[in-house]
Amino acid sequence: MRLSALTVPSMWLLITWGCAPQARIDLEAEKAALLAADKAWSDSAVAFSASQTPEAFEKLMSPWADDAVFLGDGMPRVTGKAAVRKVWGEMGKIPGFSVKWAADGATVAASGDLGYTFGSNEFTFKDAKGVLMTAKGKYITIWRKQANGVWKGAMDMGNSDGPPASSAVPKG
Repeated sequence: MRLSALTVPSMWLLITWGCAPQARIDLEAEKAALLAADKAWSDSAVAFSASQTPEAFEKLMSPWADDAVFLGDGMPRVTGKAAVRKVWGEMGKIPGFSVKWAADGATVAASGDLGYTFGSNEFTFKDAKGVLMTAKGKYITIWRKQANGVWKGAMDMGNSDGPPASSAVPKG
């Protein structure tokens, strides 16, 4: 059996390319970038809460990935940036609405293209009687690094620190 003239060079290229050292990911730098992205996003939420301007809303929406999933406390899953925009736009219309959060930590995958942040959050709004209420909770955001190096929120989930519903408490 004869090897073609292209087979040997092709095999050599595959072997040397496969053995070439891969670029090392600076996980600490990526973690710092992820925490900075989370902080900037929270700052944009605070700015939107204070101003309610279309520009502030756009800045609040910009970190969401196009295929993002939002898992808000007490609501059905929201899939896609357009649907997330709609839900956050409606939340912004609630009298007295404001939101802020602060990351307690972050982790980045060894690949450097996926990570998560987690921390505490606080929503403020007026209840049906017009009384200003504050709900404190926690969140986790899964981030995906884009080809251009920008981190985008792929999935966001939060829930309140309130006690469980009485039906969830075991009887006994």
